[in-house]
Amino acid sequence: MTDLERLWDDYPTDPAPVGAILAATASRPHRRLLVRPVLTAAAVTALAGAFVAGTLVDGGDGPAAGPGGPGTLPRHVAFQADLEPATSCEDLRTSYVDRALQVVGPWGWGGPIMYAEGGDLLRKQVEVPEVADSAASGAARTPQTERQTSSETGTNVQEAGVDEPDTVKTDGKIMVVVRHERLDVYDVAGSSTAKVSSVSLPRVDDTEILLAGDTVVALGRDAGSTPETSGTRVLTVSLADPAAPKVVDDVSYDADRLSVRQHGDAVRLVLASGLPDLDFVEPTGKRSEDEALAHNREAVEDSTLEDWLPTVTAGDAKPRQLLDCRDVALAPDELALGTTSVVGFDAGSADRLDAIGLSGLTDIAYESADHLYLASAGAGAWGCTDWCGAAVDRTMRVFPGGGTGGSSYLFDFALDGTRATHVASGEVEGAIRDRWSLDEAGGVLRVAVGPTSETGNFSSVLTLARQGKELVERGRLDGLGRNEEIQSVRWFDDLAIVVTFRRRDPLYAVDLTDTAAPRLLGALKIPGFSSYLHPLGRARLIGVGEGPGPGGWGAQVGLFDVRDTTRVSRLDVLSYGRNTSALAGADPRAFTWLPDHRTVLTVVEKWSSRRVGYVSVLKLAGGKLHERRIKVEYGDDVDQVRTVPLPDGRVVLVTGEDAQFLEL
Repeated sequence: MTDLERLWDDYPTDPAPVGAILAATASRPHRRLLVRPVLTAAAVTALAGAFVAGTLVDGGDGPAAGPGGPGTLPRHVAFQADLEPATSCEDLRTSYVDRALQVVGPWGWGGPIMYAEGGDLLRKQVEVPEVADSAASGAARTPQTERQTSSETGTNVQEAGVDEPDTVKTDGKIMVVVRHERLDVYDVAGSSTAKVSSVSLPRVDDTEILLAGDTVVALGRDAGSTPETSGTRVLTVSLADPAAPKVVDDVSYDADRLSVRQHGDAVRLVLASGLPDLDFVEPTGKRSEDEALAHNREAVEDSTLEDWLPTVTAGDAKPRQLLDCRDVALAPDELALGTTSVVGFDAGSADRLDAIGLSGLTDIAYESADHLYLASAGAGAWGCTDWCGAAVDRTMRVFPGGGTGGSSYLFDFALDGTRATHVASGEVEGAIRDRWSLDEAGGVLRVAVGPTSETGNFSSVLTLARQGKELVERGRLDGLGRNEEIQSVRWFDDLAIVVTFRRRDPLYAVDLTDTAAPRLLGALKIPGFSSYLHPLGRARLIGVGEGPGPGGWGAQVGLFDVRDTTRVSRLDVLSYGRNTSALAGADPRAFTWLPDHRTVLTVVEKWSSRRVGYVSVLKLAGGKLHERRIKVEYGDDVDQVRTVPLPDGRVVLVTGEDAQFLEL
């Protein structure tokens, strides 16, 4: 979805009260909680029957009552494409066990990581298409960049209308800031900021927040979890009285969060549950490998569905199964073993859930205004180059058969309020780096992929369109950045800017006006690379990354002229010197663009005897970057620095212990 795409209105929903049901059923251990949503009649009519009301059903191993059964209502059909939901709990358990038996070994889970051999593939040559000459072709117009601003809550986000969690949020009158284990509330409506209250955020670490009206949703790692057990906690804080904030809901999941996004009042979690901790043994002096393998296989065969599926706990109630067996789709064997859960809830009712799952692990979640795309990264290298370490990280998942695969798998979910419905699947050859490599515009999914065992040693840009229940490749441009790795991607209505890097920074402009035939417009090669790209209107683009400077290699910011996308040029570059890093390269939330002031704010750190953080104030004038640098923080608190724009044009500088207006 592009930066200019219109927002959409959520259909009204009335999800089931998980918290109340958990409390009411805590004394009945043999009944498993199964959450079902209820749609209003208006929404059902608007969706022409595609989404229908549901109810609570028994989740035991026996067959559950289907639609039309005694005391039930029709169910929401969560999987309407090629993903098939389990027919019963035993069917689902068997699918986990069958796949797990292919990978369990004498030492438990896993085995050797395998890579495709380079062979002839390494010698495969694919020519980069010739750069189009706009003068020769007589083109009257080339694709353009557009202006991107922060979200309404002050966070620099990927998609307009899709908010992302951060450590700071504002509505222009109040500002909430997460610091360690507390939430601080500030009044920012006056001529100076004033801290008005604080509230403790218990049992949650690495906390980030969302803001919806007078409700804060705080999410982070469950403080009671371990690296082996994992866990996610969601706290709801009421700001009905900003002077007395109050935690009103506490919901935890025994799964890691892959993604969190907010559409209006609807919050969506994508959770990942890895392999269960079973009663495995290892070979010893008294136990042979064959004996250990036999024991471990038996442990897999004896595993229960509770071992594989995540649980949810609301308040002080007992943990209950998050997913209904019939709302878990059986994943293709190409996915890593585990469970991916998609959970939606209203910001003010974190204990009333819509939840569906997939019996496999995905690596990436990208959300447009009305679709969620889950993707596997496409592990496996065509050879061991400079980026071999990244390939190793991507293959530390257990695949049946021990392979890595050179294709990425995509699953498309249509969004309706707190609900998600699977509508299409697809496959692309190549590796998807991260969520920034995906974008949707005009119903077409655009993807940037790097090399794998299924491609040549180059990157590609391709487009996919929904045809029935499939995501079908519509167009593809190969040959970008041979022997290099994708560093950053930025998408626009009909344009993609792709940066690859090995020793120099090729910046490619790709024309997507005809999605069936992506076309290379131009390429600019300069030293260094940009890890994050941000449009500054139709004429300028800024890149934050690394490169050589007078004092050596370090952080740098480049200003690019993109008025003619067939001839992108770099107008200016600012180098910060050795031992420096620009945080926006890894975390775009450390970047703010103020179009009315023609000013960029970005956080830069410098390492010497200690870590020092600065705000770099960059004013654009005459095609040049004019910098003023402000020392603001030290140590770990550098990561907490934010520059938050308010609707009235003022900016609040947030540091580890303070929040005050920044003089521009």
